[in-house]
Amino acid sequence: MTFTEKLLRALPPIEVGGRHIKRYHVTGDPGGIEPAVEKAAYAMLPELLPEPDGTPPATFVVLHRGGDDGAYINAYSWVWDNVLHFGCAVAGQPVLYCPDRDPSHFVRLDRADRPWIGCVWELPPIQHERNAWVRHMLAPHRPDLDAYLADSLPDGTTGDHS
Repeated sequence: MTFTEKLLRALPPIEVGGRHIKRYHVTGDPGGIEPAVEKAAYAMLPELLPEPDGTPPATFVVLHRGGDDGAYINAYSWVWDNVLHFGCAVAGQPVLYCPDRDPSHFVRLDRADRPWIGCVWELPPIQHERNAWVRHMLAPHRPDLDAYLADSLPDGTTGDHS
């Protein structure tokens, strides 16, 4: 297998379940992620989000369309002021307990034998979001959720960021 970076795109934030959701899409397809896959993935979000705990209600998601039948949505939610809560759903990967190869048939991946947080193409947003959270929510005298929500990685490839 030859490694190739994938395309990374930041989309405008949305609100789900009272949480502000920053969105990243990762795919090898220049046409983007299929609308049916995107719709099904975002329909899973309420199941992937934690209960409110007083931390500003912010989450970032990485929706990844694999090069095969697989699709993955990883939700990273800020809790306990400075900790990431992780929720994941997968589609089209029988090895990950999916019932079929349909990339729009998502099921929650919540298994002790697969405590994964993301693959190499899904990890770049984590570093950026950590720094953005510190920059806008923890370090300033006044936390600025709007500034945090506006601070996303630029579109490019998964490897364009250091």
